[in-house]
Amino acid sequence: MPEFVNAALRFRLRPLLALLGLLVCVAASGTDAPATGSIAPAFALADQAGQVHRLADYQGKWVVLYFYPKDGTPGCTTEACEFRDNIFAFRDLGVVVLGISLDDVGSHAKFAAEQHLPFPLLADSDKKTAQAYGVLSSLAGLVSYSKRETFVIDPKGRIARHYADVDPKTHSKALLADIRQLQGSH
Repeated sequence: MPEFVNAALRFRLRPLLALLGLLVCVAASGTDAPATGSIAPAFALADQAGQVHRLADYQGKWVVLYFYPKDGTPGCTTEACEFRDNIFAFRDLGVVVLGISLDDVGSHAKFAAEQHLPFPLLADSDKKTAQAYGVLSSLAGLVSYSKRETFVIDPKGRIARHYADVDPKTHSKALLADIRQLQGSH
C-alpha cells in the first residue's frame, strides 16, 4: 500500500482510536481492597430511609457488604433481587445484608421500593467507603462507580472473605454456602 494511503488511514483512525481508548480506559482508585483477616474499614452511611448505619452497629454479627455500580441497572437489579429472594436464609444464619453504591439516598429509596428490598442500601455519595474497600473505579476519569464486589465480615469485624469476581445471578446462593462453611470454622 502506498505510504500516502497509510498516512491518510492513520490520520482518519487516530480520533476513533483515541475515543476507543477513552471508552475502554477504566481507572481504579489506586487503593487495594483490605486483606482477608484484616479489620474491615469503618463507615457511617445513610440508608434509603435516611437512617445512618455504622459498621460498629453490627459488632458480633456476620455482615455481607456488597458493593454494586448503579441502582436500577440490569445486573444490579438481578443481584439485589437475588439477595431479596434469599434474605430469610441469610437471616437464619444470623447474617446482615448491606448493599452499597455511590447513588444517593433518594435513588436508593426508589430502587428499594420498586424491587421490594428488605435490607439497607447505603449511600456512599462521598465515595470514601468505596475507596476504603478498594472498589472505587471510574470510566475515563469522568464517571465514578463502585465495582461489583462483596466482603463478608465476621462477628469480630474482620474481613472473612472477599469476592472480586461476582456473578449477580448466582452470588447470593454461593455466599450462603460459603458463610455456612465460615461459621463452622469459627
